[in-house]
Amino acid sequence: MLRIFSAAFVFIVTAGQAHAADIAVPAPVPFVAPVYAPIYNWGGIYVGINGGYGLGSSTWTDPGNPVGNSGSFNVNGGLVGGTAGANFQAESWVFGVEGDLDWQSLKGSSSNAFCTGVAATVKSTTGAGLNCTTHSSWLATIRGRVGFAWNQVLLYGTAGGAWASMKASLISGQSSNAFGWTAGAGIEYAFADFWTAKFEYLFVDFSSISCTSSGACGFVLPTHLTANNSISFSENLVRIGVNYKFRP
Repeated sequence: MLRIFSAAFVFIVTAGQAHAADIAVPAPVPFVAPVYAPIYNWGGIYVGINGGYGLGSSTWTDPGNPVGNSGSFNVNGGLVGGTAGANFQAESWVFGVEGDLDWQSLKGSSSNAFCTGVAATVKSTTGAGLNCTTHSSWLATIRGRVGFAWNQVLLYGTAGGAWASMKASLISGQSSNAFGWTAGAGIEYAFADFWTAKFEYLFVDFSSISCTSSGACGFVLPTHLTANNSISFSENLVRIGVNYKFRP
């Protein structure tokens, strides 16, 4: 009997091993490398359009006017224009230069005693109803930019030079070009392969211009027969823009 049980046990073990050998071993799952979204390349040349609003201020001063000056008054209006620039990217840092030329319609006036309380023409007629008016019809800037990019988002600071037209008017007016500086910051987002949208703020400060035409913006007083007005002007710009970046 013991021999029968031993023979049966050996048969069962041998049959199990043979059956296990017939079972196929599953193939290993192939390794698939993870797919990462490509990092956006901010480098290259771009062109675009921009538009926004300017909130400015102006002050007229004349040493011969006993009132002293006009006080600061608002010079506001919209602007729209074109942009061109180029960027270079080093890892997450973006360096560039950008220029723009905008048509703008910034205008404001003051009717305080400085402008209306004295004889205001070479004929010494009353100055009642006259306003000191400052107007700008175009603005151009050229600026450096330094930013830090998180893939499709770029935060940047910018600073450089600025030029603008200025027209000072009391009777008719006298036009000049003003020069100054600008600085600001912005955020830009790449919403497609070659398209970006931006929002930026710029402060622009211009050197004072002189208005020396007695018949246009001068004050004629018994002891002061020559106009010598100094007009200062600055503006805060808020702009949005869309740029097209050429293939690097």
